[in-house]
Amino acid sequence: MLTDQSISKNRNILLIIGIICIATTLRSPLTSVGPIISYIRDGLGISNVLAGFITTIPLIAFAIVSPFAAKIARRFGIEWTLFFSTILLATGIITRSLGTTSLLLVGTALIGIAISFGNVLLPSLIKLKFPLQIGLLTGIFTVSMNLSAGIGAGISYPIAEGTTFGWQGALGCWAILAIIAIIVWLPQISKRKQQNENQPISSTKKSTSILRSPLTWSITLFMGIQSLIFYTTAAWLPELLQSQGMSAEKSGWMLSLMQFAQLPMTFIVPIIAGRLKDQRILVISFTVLYLIGFIGILAGNISLTIVWMIMLGLAGGASFGLVMMLFSLRTSTPMEAAELSGTAQSFGYLLAAVGPVLFGYLHDATASWFTPMILFLLSTIVLFFAGMHAGKNRYLSPEN
Repeated sequence: MLTDQSISKNRNILLIIGIICIATTLRSPLTSVGPIISYIRDGLGISNVLAGFITTIPLIAFAIVSPFAAKIARRFGIEWTLFFSTILLATGIITRSLGTTSLLLVGTALIGIAISFGNVLLPSLIKLKFPLQIGLLTGIFTVSMNLSAGIGAGISYPIAEGTTFGWQGALGCWAILAIIAIIVWLPQISKRKQQNENQPISSTKKSTSILRSPLTWSITLFMGIQSLIFYTTAAWLPELLQSQGMSAEKSGWMLSLMQFAQLPMTFIVPIIAGRLKDQRILVISFTVLYLIGFIGILAGNISLTIVWMIMLGLAGGASFGLVMMLFSLRTSTPMEAAELSGTAQSFGYLLAAVGPVLFGYLHDATASWFTPMILFLLSTIVLFFAGMHAGKNRYLSPEN
């Protein structure tokens, strides 16, 4: 006969598996686009501007939807909100791959809306359900995201080029992960589970109060700049490497390598950050790695591209892992964590959406890659100062 303790343990295991499954759906539908953007453009006969806009639509959706995610979760419960957002994600992935321009845009928008909920709510769910293992669970969450992101970047080109499924299959295959996540999440949406979750996540604090804190804006800037770097490299790095003489397939795998290089840092950094009172040493470390990687690419030594990709991957994994932890480390309640996460991701992703467009504009305006690469170096410097302010040991609420 199962004891209450064993039942609780089994429920926690199922919840962790569910978190992992949802996390795998939050990046792969996005990173699979960059390496095959030319196939999508040529297959639909769309312009470069519209093709580039495909990578920007999800970021705009993140910016618009993120502030409402915590409020919706408070109304319906975190589990039910994540369940329906994952269904929406599967719908968006399938819609996007049906082979028309209008459905591509609509599906991409649905994907962005759906992912917004997972981005905001999973960190607060971890803080709520696993308060003593926040670093470990955040590490597992971020590793799952980046592992699937790396696979997405690496296999989309081979699917589009080497199979009869084409670019539609390369984009549509990620619905399988979403469907699996829906099935695995089913145990979390019982009525009793919903009732249990509604109370803890509620809060009497006004969400507007966090906007008065400078710490909110330093974390938001941190979130925005690291996202800008991630999505801009995902959108343009393969083409930049191709301009230096690398094949299209290899450039896609370089992007994949960068994603995989993030994995150890996305797991280790949240654990380390959770044990440190002051996280600024981590900021200094990933800033150095970013600078080495971007300067190396700017130098144009293609024989060392693998090294530069690893440096950028380690830096990206560390910066992403740290900002995900800051949502919990700088707040005192799960609701406050959700509010901070929603605010930081809303404004942060709006800033990030500028990156791919600005990078492409600078490339077109200067007919070179030098000036756009300077954007990466300037972004790294801004990220450093924002991270140094956010990394100090303090809480968001003045009373803490």
